Amino acid sequence: MAQMHNQLSPADGIWALRRLPDMDEAQFNQWQTLLEHRTGMTLTADRRSFLETNLGIRMREIGCSSYQAYYEKIVFGPDAIREWATLVDRLTVQETRFFRDADAFRLVADYVLTRPREQLRARALEAWSVGCSTGEEPYTLAMVLKECMNQLDLQPLFGVTGSDISQPAIEKARLGQYSARKLLGMDEDLKARYFRPAERNTVEIVDSIRERVCFTRLNVMDLGKAPMHGMNIIFCQNLLIYFRRWRRRDIVKRLAERLAPGGLLVLGQGELTDWQPPGLQRVPSEHVLAWIKRQPDEE
Repeated sequence: MAQMHNQLSPADGIWALRRLPDMDEAQFNQWQTLLEHRTGMTLTADRRSFLETNLGIRMREIGCSSYQAYYEKIVFGPDAIREWATLVDRLTVQETRFFRDADAFRLVADYVLTRPREQLRARALEAWSVGCSTGEEPYTLAMVLKECMNQLDLQPLFGVTGSDISQPAIEKARLGQYSARKLLGMDEDLKARYFRPAERNTVEIVDSIRERVCFTRLNVMDLGKAPMHGMNIIFCQNLLIYFRRWRRRDIVKRLAERLAPGGLLVLGQGELTDWQPPGLQRVPSEHVLAWIKRQPDEE
């Protein structure tokens, strides 16, 4: 379906509707190549309407009348870096909520609760949420870790890092304010413990959780430069589906390098098939795709 474009008419000073033409094959290939080169993400042909819609909305906002003109603005324009960041935010931020994959978070809890207590006393647990969007996942991880420490009657020695390619998403995550819709299906006791009322009918994360979570902008294409090392838990769900199979394997190998021995890597179901990451042992589970990094003497 052709996109609609609002353009201010100099003659009458009112908004006039003008149709944007459908994106042709060459234009789609051009955008597809740019996105894969810069982010590693692959847009298949059946996602062309998704791309048209999101480009069209942004083009309407800034008064750009053609896909080619917008492409040149993104690549060569004086404000190209800022505009690219805005577009990436539109194309990559996905709908999420707290405790989205209950089975995966239960696995994380089981993993922590079965660690030797002397290890949990001696060294802080470090968790990393890769592709964290607006922060629901890393905050959920922090809540899970806090609950585990309470259950074990231990001091809350842990930290969680959330990373995402979208700077606007990271800024929202740091704010820590959410609509009630993001808490749908969440345990009422957990809501009461970890959220408090905020402005404009929203809720916000309590300080005891917020102070344990930090956020940083990171493109998974640049994992080789990532400062995260010796992580006990790496949570990477609903991200790899956007990448080609060979790139998924490369990302997982790089994530595994950043796990501490005995560390846990959690992916989304179906994101990696028919491949055993080197140095990792699959966690036996019907509902969660996860691995434990082997200890050096197990290699």
